[in-house]
Amino acid sequence: MSIFQSKSVKKAALLCVLTTVLAVPAWGSESKAIARNADEAALVEDLLARMTLEEKLGQLAQPRGRWGDTGPEVQQGGEEDVRAGRVGSYLGVYGADYTRRLQEIAVDESRLGIPLLFAHDVIHGFRTIFPVPLGEAASFDHEAVERAARIAAEEATAYGLHWTYAPMVDIARDPRWGRIVEGAGESPYLGSEMAVARVRGFQGQALDAPDTMLATAKHFVAYGGAEGGRDYNTVDISERTLHEIYLPPFQAAVDAGVQSVMAAFNEVGGIPMHAHGDLINGTLRKEWGFDGILVSDYTGVAELIPHGVAANREEAGILALEAGVDIDMVSNIYTGEMLKAVEVGKLDEAVVDEAVRRVLRAKVRLGLFDDPYRYSDKAREKAHTLKPEYRAAARDLARKSLVLLKNEGDVLPLSKQTGTIAVIGPLADNRRVMLGGWAAAGQEGDAITPLEGIRAAVSSDTKVLYAKGAEIDSEDRSGFDEAVDVARKADVVLLFLGEHHDMSAEANNRTSLDLPGVQKELAQAVHASGKPVVAVLFSGRPLAVTWLSEEIPALVEAWFPGIEAGHAIADTLFGDYNPAGRLPVSFPRNVGQIPIYHNHKNTGRPPSQTEKYTSKYLDVPWTPLYPFGHGLSYTTFGYDGLSLDKQAIAPDGSVEVTVTVTNNGARAGEEVVQLYLRDDVASVTRPVKELRGFERIHLAPGESRKVQFHLDFDDLAFYGKDMRRVVEPGTFTVFVGGNSVDLLETQFKVVTP
Repeated sequence: MSIFQSKSVKKAALLCVLTTVLAVPAWGSESKAIARNADEAALVEDLLARMTLEEKLGQLAQPRGRWGDTGPEVQQGGEEDVRAGRVGSYLGVYGADYTRRLQEIAVDESRLGIPLLFAHDVIHGFRTIFPVPLGEAASFDHEAVERAARIAAEEATAYGLHWTYAPMVDIARDPRWGRIVEGAGESPYLGSEMAVARVRGFQGQALDAPDTMLATAKHFVAYGGAEGGRDYNTVDISERTLHEIYLPPFQAAVDAGVQSVMAAFNEVGGIPMHAHGDLINGTLRKEWGFDGILVSDYTGVAELIPHGVAANREEAGILALEAGVDIDMVSNIYTGEMLKAVEVGKLDEAVVDEAVRRVLRAKVRLGLFDDPYRYSDKAREKAHTLKPEYRAAARDLARKSLVLLKNEGDVLPLSKQTGTIAVIGPLADNRRVMLGGWAAAGQEGDAITPLEGIRAAVSSDTKVLYAKGAEIDSEDRSGFDEAVDVARKADVVLLFLGEHHDMSAEANNRTSLDLPGVQKELAQAVHASGKPVVAVLFSGRPLAVTWLSEEIPALVEAWFPGIEAGHAIADTLFGDYNPAGRLPVSFPRNVGQIPIYHNHKNTGRPPSQTEKYTSKYLDVPWTPLYPFGHGLSYTTFGYDGLSLDKQAIAPDGSVEVTVTVTNNGARAGEEVVQLYLRDDVASVTRPVKELRGFERIHLAPGESRKVQFHLDFDDLAFYGKDMRRVVEPGTFTVFVGGNSVDLLETQFKVVTP
């Protein structure tokens, strides 16, 4: 280990660490791991032994930054807090020059010279903004999603950041909840796969590389189960639902090596998560072996008071620290009330020490004790901003995230030689909305709008007319006449509708899933022109668009696609790219169907069209408007030859599933082959089907390919009556197809030896 030049760090202790490392023979990966662990432990314990209680608590404090004249900076008095060792990390402070300046103060002017951590919400890109996470999940493409996170880390670390508060791995079954946009939708399996891809992207192959950052699996746990879709609200779920639906993506993230987890605002079983020691210290740390940082959410520690489990700030701090919350984001309770709490014996200092160990370990793993300035390089900041290959990757993932919901009469793809195209709608030329929420350092000037993308794509002989028609969320219909006039002059109408970017994400919940304002009326007026209409939707959630689905020939869900939105949409509308996105969440017919999801239970009276006294509605079908996994292509795919290599297996056995997929159309295209599984009879009720595998494949016209899936204990197991994972004897049904409804099926048995 190299030793950075600090006036205050005792070099003798670090030389002792060096001796420890050099004494371990380089016998291979196992011995190297032992060396790294010894190195890490020695440095951490040396620092901890020399820290005052105030310095320890300082490592657990995370103040927020503010926006200054030249960008994000610390609050007034922040630099003095760094010198005094009262800060371990900062939220929302970045910039190569500025973070270097703060790091120099921490290393050279504080007593122990411990480097700072700089954290920020890098959710779907830093400056190069990719599709929102729900859109990324619609790609069903691990590699593309991992690449997006890798690029985000490369850019963000060039600006001095070490730590991102992503990925959000909350499962969400209620699209009224604004934060559904930040996750991967309703499937624990898909959510787990996306969690792993994004953790790997952010953290890279080696965490101490100069372009990797700590990933954070959030929000632990069940935040997506908020009652009424109201952010921060109570969560009331069974232990079985907790373990089978909400916990799996977190465990997948931990298994992938995630270095940070964030506590959720909600309660579980009457205990707020910021005080839930059973789940944090028990499930997360003891059972799963997580040894990284547990960070509070914004003022989450202080919120134990309105939750009603703490009478004051002191009690809140004690509850959080004892539950295993290492870092207090913004509340300033740890550096305030906890000093006295330890001194008077209300809080054991050993609890503080454990939290400090975890924070120091993270700094060692990032290589900050090798070179605290590795993330603060102005030349690298300039070189790693909006690189052409970054924009190309954003365009690729935006295309992959688009879902073709409907294409009646093969209206799409359009010809670039079309005489006149009408581009209409409040989202046709809105740069900011293309970025979506939580856009980090993204700038709306970087975004390409649909109107720009279309104009760039068509031939020079094509005339593109534009009318806004209406605002996103307004009752003003004064633009309708112009929009209808433009539509009548065109050969085809492209209608861009949906939500504003700040109608989803944190605290942005809706009781209606309809198009905001008068957009539906605008669509009806344009449709009445008699011209073919293609509607493109922008949203951070599933929308209830039954009228559009019934009346408009072609419908595309674009989510919030990022800076390359316009080019990606044009590529798809004009056929340069064949759409292959699939829905990561079910689309309801109206808000009254919520919650609606593919992995529901059957009930004792399953829905029936012929029997009245069954589980259904009087006014609409019980089925979703568009099911989970749905998405069309400009070609068609056929499935046949579904087979198993075994008809019976032991509970700890495995089975190989094979299906042949054929491109039956005239265009090359990609299909997302999806596998679902049902335990037909079990000791507790099981879902009608659960996603257990998928593969995105490319097929030329007429090409066939055999796709194989492997199922084993982890795929078949569930939590039995005693809440232990078990595979019971009996039949299992395997479903394979292009969505969660249109499926081939076969069966195998699990038998006891």
